[in-house]
Amino acid sequence: MSSGVVGGGDCGVAPRGLGVGYYLEGRYFLRERDGLFSRTWQFAGHESRARTAGDYFVFEVAGENLFCVRDTDGTLRAFYNVCQHRGHELLVGEGNTRRIVCPYHSWCYELDGSFRTAPNIHSARGFDKSSVRLREVKMEIMHGFVFVNLDDDAAPMDEWYPGVREGLLEYVPQIAELAPLEWVEIPEKCNWKVSVENYCECYHCAVNHAALMTGVIKPGTYDIQPRGYALHHTTECQNLEKMSYPVDMSVAHAGDYRTWYLWPMFSFQVYPGNILNTYHWRAVAHDSVTLWRGWHTVGGAESEVIRKLARQDLETTVAEDVRLIESVQRGLRSRGYRPGQLVIAEGGAGLNSEHSLHAVHQWMRAALED
Repeated sequence: MSSGVVGGGDCGVAPRGLGVGYYLEGRYFLRERDGLFSRTWQFAGHESRARTAGDYFVFEVAGENLFCVRDTDGTLRAFYNVCQHRGHELLVGEGNTRRIVCPYHSWCYELDGSFRTAPNIHSARGFDKSSVRLREVKMEIMHGFVFVNLDDDAAPMDEWYPGVREGLLEYVPQIAELAPLEWVEIPEKCNWKVSVENYCECYHCAVNHAALMTGVIKPGTYDIQPRGYALHHTTECQNLEKMSYPVDMSVAHAGDYRTWYLWPMFSFQVYPGNILNTYHWRAVAHDSVTLWRGWHTVGGAESEVIRKLARQDLETTVAEDVRLIESVQRGLRSRGYRPGQLVIAEGGAGLNSEHSLHAVHQWMRAALED
């Protein structure tokens, strides 16, 4: 695994964005689904959805139907959601089960994926029970957030995203106790990369995000730096008089804003007051993506402050971004457009620099050239 070189272009020439084919052509999307999405760490769900033995939930990654289930020894596991007999899907939605039983011919598996029994196998010629097992998927848990990688040889998440696990614990010391309070689903009519790229730079923020600029972050302190396959966003918050919600400044880092974007489709975001929220994307088609905003509290407990903040976020920053990215998608189809030069500040730092976007473009090009 190599994150490539992150810089400002060769011989002082400003780098340009990706070609329009990356956003408009279905063949690129198919290559991403069959390659990039299946070789990178993808969010599956929160561990709180499967707390006790037999709890399971179904999800999809890279066009594959998968599920997570809690084993009898307390281990959370991920499997392809397919029976090893004739290919029927095993589970739907979420729930609890003592064993995994295929609805087609009642082939039965233990929660660890091992084969238990099936009708009439005692009389089947040469049937080898020991050769039957559900295919497991590589999985990691980062502070309760479950990620999978369909590449069995993928490097661990801490190698992909150095410093993220430690940073989250420092800025959200209660993270082990958190559970989702609310998921906000936002369908977007654009290529997933258009949405992600918008998130990965703040060059557009001053012009488009008044609530964010005046009510959350302190623009002069904003910076984004690549590390591994992650982008670390840092800034101080506005003074307390300008904050749009109350902040207990007695807690460490309560006055800071921090984001860890995990390439390609997930981000942890900490608002002032140690409030954890998340972004995750699911590409639907080459011109369609669904974004989920997650808001988390201790035990998933109700919070008027978080509910209000989620509404404010949806009505301001999110709505503003949706208008921007859908306009970009339409503009990319214009015969009058050619990939523009990126604005990369000297030293690659600050609010008004696209050095972070350049890094993401390098990761994308390298992934699709593999």
